[in-house]
Amino acid sequence: MQKPVELILARNLLSSLSTPAFLVDQGGVLVFYNEAAGTLLGKRFEEIGTVGPDEWVSVFGPLDDSGNPVPYDELPLVISIRDGRPAHETFQIRSTDGQRHRIEASAFPILAAHGSRGAIAIFWPSNAPAAGDDGSAP
Repeated sequence: MQKPVELILARNLLSSLSTPAFLVDQGGVLVFYNEAAGTLLGKRFEEIGTVGPDEWVSVFGPLDDSGNPVPYDELPLVISIRDGRPAHETFQIRSTDGQRHRIEASAFPILAAHGSRGAIAIFWPSNAPAAGDDGSAP
């Protein structure tokens, strides 16, 4: 099946970024992540391939500060697809070796004349304190 041209162009853009980035289609299927994301996640995209939302959420998270899964409907990628607007959040992700990384993620929709084609999320390590962490020493 031919991918929409918007997703092809988005993949080309993400391939040239040094910032970790995900690309999902309008159904939330992970269709690509770039080399920088692969370094953080522990596997190159070519090793994992295209996966549905249930699988990528179970492998990578995201997780809240208590280690609980963030509800799928609250993820920036999902908000961007559903609402057609950018979204941002701070949470943890899990690499394939089980290590957790606190990140900030910003997602924005990929829109075409006939509606949503998917979304892009860029993410980076976060310096923001965890919820409930006032930064004071114990």
